Amino acid sequence: MQPETKPQRRPEPGTRPRPAAGRPAPEAGTDHPDHPDHPGHPARWLILAVVCLAELVVVLDNTVLNVAIPSLTAELGASTADIQWVINAYALVQAGLLLTAGSTADRYGRKRMLLTGLVLFGIGSLAAGLAGSAGQLIAARAGMGVGAALLLTTTLAVVLQIFGAAERPKAIGIWAAVSALGFAVGPVVGGLVLSHYWWGAIFLVNIPVVLFALAAAAVLVPETRDPAAGRPDLPGAALSVVGMTALVYAVITGPEHGWTSGSVLLPALFGVAGLGLFAAWERRAPHPMLDPRLFRDRRFSGAVTGVVLITFGSGGALYLLTQQLQFIRGGTPLEAGLAIAPFALTVVALNFTGVSARLIRGCGPPTVITCGMAVLAAGFAVVALVGDGHYGGLLSGLLLMGVGCAFANPAIAEAVMGSIPKEKAGAGAGVNSTLAELGAGLGVAVLGAVLASRFSGLLPASAAGADSLPEALGRAAGEAERARITSAFAAGLETGQLVGAVAVLAGGCAAGYLLRRAGGEGDGGGDADGDPGAGTAVGAGAAVSAGAAAGSGPDPGAPAASAASAASAASAAPAAPGRPEGGPGRGDRR
Repeated sequence: MQPETKPQRRPEPGTRPRPAAGRPAPEAGTDHPDHPDHPGHPARWLILAVVCLAELVVVLDNTVLNVAIPSLTAELGASTADIQWVINAYALVQAGLLLTAGSTADRYGRKRMLLTGLVLFGIGSLAAGLAGSAGQLIAARAGMGVGAALLLTTTLAVVLQIFGAAERPKAIGIWAAVSALGFAVGPVVGGLVLSHYWWGAIFLVNIPVVLFALAAAAVLVPETRDPAAGRPDLPGAALSVVGMTALVYAVITGPEHGWTSGSVLLPALFGVAGLGLFAAWERRAPHPMLDPRLFRDRRFSGAVTGVVLITFGSGGALYLLTQQLQFIRGGTPLEAGLAIAPFALTVVALNFTGVSARLIRGCGPPTVITCGMAVLAAGFAVVALVGDGHYGGLLSGLLLMGVGCAFANPAIAEAVMGSIPKEKAGAGAGVNSTLAELGAGLGVAVLGAVLASRFSGLLPASAAGADSLPEALGRAAGEAERARITSAFAAGLETGQLVGAVAVLAGGCAAGYLLRRAGGEGDGGGDADGDPGAGTAVGAGAAVSAGAAAGSGPDPGAPAASAASAASAASAAPAAPGRPEGGPGRGDRR
């Protein structure tokens, strides 16, 4: 007996069949907002400039702080612990709120949250510039962290909504390059400001930029949100904030207190438990902030592997590079920033010209990720092996690093965010930024521990037990011992940088393999609407800023220095929102 089948329901006469979800009807012209050939918002390039300005002010706040630490110590009477918390308060608040900020932007409007982030960041900058004590400065920095979390999860989400598929890769590349640009000019701006004004001016310079960005964004940026957003996921938000804050706190304080100390293990266990409860809740929540099923997607999991390992290796290796430039080559923080500038400027050049986007479109993300991360690893190896000699050797390594970052990072982010529907762009940005945060934090912590272990093992008896290079040099009996101690520190730097290079290379191979298994290269190497660059340079933001901010600690010569820099790093690692699932549609303009 044949099973009974229901007859297909035909459309009524005079009506057109509904297109698949997220796709415009075949008859729709290029003026349809979701059509692959739609040019985008008429003022898209002006909006991109405004969005990049909002992003730049966050990146500059990290790198400008590098050259202000001595002034803060002298004029505020801040202790080493106070300086650590000036950095940590910003990083902890930002890290804890990334997922929640992204989900909030999707639900209540990305323009609204962009403006809110600018207001909070501006108020925090004003309070920081006028702070009269270390405690007031720490509180102001925490407020700035709230604004930064909102800005990092809305800026790229806005870009995705306003550009059509043809121009989106270049727009995303420009946005990504701004992080590297901020890294390059931050120390210079900080040095110029401090040469004429007091330390508070480095925060007050944000105010006119924020006011201009507020006015321009209010006029130009269109409002977009998730049209199917349900009720707020308050339990999920609380669990994500608690879990991420505790985990990042453990990563930041691990090198300082020791990884086996109770003050580190308890927050780490608490953070893991909180994130475990978050994952369990999200599986049952009717309107989850983040769908845990994403991690079953091979494309997503492969790209996640690349994000974590590239930011782990890059963040840690750049952190060590700042130590090398200051303590082995004898440069100031400003000189160290200028020395690393070719790396950042290479990323800027390759993204502004659209070279990276064209390469991804032609070769496919898996190939570009593997090759780009191999070039990046080669750059780290060159810096480790010849970077303490003539600057030419260091420059060649920095250029290789810049090329690798410029090619690999947009491809990684496209693969991550390509697994997330367009209407969840803010949540996707939060996921990507969070992964970059954790990767860079772990990189600074672990590679710093490698440096510390190698350094302490090579110290002469007179300096045994020293926690930093300056302390060890202070115990030296003569010039011969001072040279031996400096060589020990250089050997520790070399070992740490080589470990970072291996991590980056392993990440590239693993991510490329997983993405190929997921069929990532069979789809033309890009978005379903022909957008291979619907992502952003995670490492070019997170890793670059990680290396910069890492040198901003109170004692950058300490091999096991705090990983606060890693948390600050993620401020420059906002993620790109992804493509719609299954095609170019699911636009959510309103």
